[in-house]
Amino acid sequence: MFKITDKERFSEHVVKLVVEAPMIAHSRRPGHFVIVRVGNGGERIPLTIADADTCAGTITLVVQEVGVSTRKICALEPGDCFTDVVGPLGQATHIANVGTVVCCGGGVGVAPLLPIIKAMKQAGNKVITVLAARTKDLIILEDQVRPYSDEVVIMTDDGSYGRKGLVTEGVEDVIRREKVDLVVTIGPAVMMKFVALLTKKYEVPTMCSLNTIMVDGTGMCGACRVTVGGKTRFVCIDGPEFDAHQVDFDEMMMRLRSYN
Repeated sequence: MFKITDKERFSEHVVKLVVEAPMIAHSRRPGHFVIVRVGNGGERIPLTIADADTCAGTITLVVQEVGVSTRKICALEPGDCFTDVVGPLGQATHIANVGTVVCCGGGVGVAPLLPIIKAMKQAGNKVITVLAARTKDLIILEDQVRPYSDEVVIMTDDGSYGRKGLVTEGVEDVIRREKVDLVVTIGPAVMMKFVALLTKKYEVPTMCSLNTIMVDGTGMCGACRVTVGGKTRFVCIDGPEFDAHQVDFDEMMMRLRSYN
């Protein structure tokens, strides 16, 4: 059993859980995810590892309530346990010193972005982080990304915090004022699509994470099929990160709508 040691509610539907998982904490890398399950008949839920503490032997997960299973997870309290936590799974993020990296996250996409921000900074890059959400209340992990960011730009749709506007506006402002060597984007599919269209125009290499489309997490169900560079890829075993300029986001969004 994997005991929950700490819980924090970011908003009405988003919860952070710290979970005892020593072996996963020691072996996880940025980009990895786990599959969790609550109860013997519980649904398998893939969740990206937002952080890990090797000394405490814990991993941090950020969960958004979107259905029955995630509501059960978000209802857990410190002292409760996950029945299963399997991982780390997926391909780790390629981390290198490339120069200036813009990391942009939307909503709960900031959770899987956090370990990448840390690793990019520790690799010697200049890191500019763009956080975006509909309102101030939906901006998460700002305090955690600031120590590893040379600059933090906050964009909200309603202007309730930071600047009013879309994430693409914040990213474009940075690209226009200085040379950007890499953009990393994680968030809703439509957000990543328009970030990719923007950076392709400026010929800036861009990496995206497609973790939102995963279901089984092991390549068995085939639900996470995406087209990348004209070829079929499985997000859970080939990703979750891909060249954003090669991803067919329209196909991905059409398939995501089937889960509604």
